[in-house]
Amino acid sequence: MSDAENALDVVELRAGYDAYDVLQGISIHVGPGERVGLFGPNGHGKTTLLNAISKIIPQRRGEVRFLGEPLGGLSAKQIVERGLIHVAQANHLFPDMEILETLELAAYTRRAHSQRAKNLDYVLKLFPRLAERRRQQCKTLSGGERQMLSIGVGLMCAPRMLMLDEPTLGLSPKLKDELAAAIDEISSQRMPLLLVEQDITFVLSLVDRMYLVDHGEIIREIDRRSGVDHDEIMDMYFGGHEAR
Repeated sequence: MSDAENALDVVELRAGYDAYDVLQGISIHVGPGERVGLFGPNGHGKTTLLNAISKIIPQRRGEVRFLGEPLGGLSAKQIVERGLIHVAQANHLFPDMEILETLELAAYTRRAHSQRAKNLDYVLKLFPRLAERRRQQCKTLSGGERQMLSIGVGLMCAPRMLMLDEPTLGLSPKLKDELAAAIDEISSQRMPLLLVEQDITFVLSLVDRMYLVDHGEIIREIDRRSGVDHDEIMDMYFGGHEAR
């Protein structure tokens, strides 16, 4: 990826469920090595956006480009093979599989398989709890450990970009801090990141920019370098929709 080429471009994307469009023509971008957040109320399109980008649901209109190439004609499996990896909400793991088995199985594409040993070593160093419990079944893990494993599974896919959907949902402050440190380490390797998160403090600790999402639209783009803080963002969101 060249320095001038965005990791991800989403242009006027519309998508939804049944006859209803949740996304009302959303446009965002993620630059090379950039960390971008999506913030807004539940049910307003953040998860739908990630699902549409990764082809879990159809894209009805608009365009998505990954590393400069359109994804319109690709399947979800082909998008994974390209290295655009979506770590979904709710820890979708096979409960009776061992941690190590789960991680190794995730490296199923040709490119990921060739990097399996290196990526496994990285994941187990990044999440020492997984290394300690590598022979345990997934169903024995705590919520925070399952989230670590879900991110580990994403890393085993040899990502060129990661999309994380609410990784801290239901976690304690201590586990949030551990995950923040791990995500910061991942992105320090110039890994582009699109992060959906309800905890605004968590988002601000990690991203370079963020988009505020409301009713399937982007109502504001915020650059963290502008010095905006938690209270200002909450005021913009809940009291400042005139800033569209």
